[in-house]
Amino acid sequence: MTEKPSLVLVPGLLCTADLWRDQIIAFENDYNIIVADHTLDDRMPAIAQRLLEAAPPKFALAGLSMGGCIALEVMRQAPDRVTHLAIMDSRAVVDSPEEYKKRQDFVKLVERGTSFKGVTESLLPILIHPSRMQDEDLKQRIYKMADDVGKEAFIRQETALLERVPLTESLQYITCPTLVLCGAEDKLIPAQVQQEMAIEIPTATYEEISHCGHLPTMEAPEKVIEYMRGWLSRSVANSN
Repeated sequence: MTEKPSLVLVPGLLCTADLWRDQIIAFENDYNIIVADHTLDDRMPAIAQRLLEAAPPKFALAGLSMGGCIALEVMRQAPDRVTHLAIMDSRAVVDSPEEYKKRQDFVKLVERGTSFKGVTESLLPILIHPSRMQDEDLKQRIYKMADDVGKEAFIRQETALLERVPLTESLQYITCPTLVLCGAEDKLIPAQVQQEMAIEIPTATYEEISHCGHLPTMEAPEKVIEYMRGWLSRSVANSN
């Protein structure tokens, strides 16, 4: 019996494996699914190294938001081990000075606070499309992911994001079949930024999901699965 290929999924900031719930169900019969642990380290290289230590010698890799940043760091460290790469609602550039300060201030606020609120109702409009703001199931899943990650891991994740370096120069060296996928109305990372990143990757295809925000794996799971099937079926020879 042929061993199943492996697919490593990397969640975003304050996200758990539930971010990929529907994709895991869709692919678990054909792939050995591994969800990376991005909660234990406070530097991107260390998070990527932990992922590589837990992963098999060869694997497909998909990351969303912070998970995309981690996936790009994996590509910097061990590009030969990744057979397929998917970057969703993420970017290779670092925060602008304004974004950096806002992130820094938020970390300080959390550090001082006695309780950790995670994702609140006020934060949801920048995460999901306006049409999903009445979807209580989706909202409760987002809240629970943040609660499950917790305060200490959140601070480590934000520290890693604050300290990350730009990876734009390494994009041109990515040679495996690559999917850059985004929600068309992503308010955190504009679609144009993601499209520009895709242009720099020689083997990338770029896809947008309309009426979708920053969390397409949860907002539009079937469309993401459809694009992932096409991505995983690509070989190096026909990756352009």
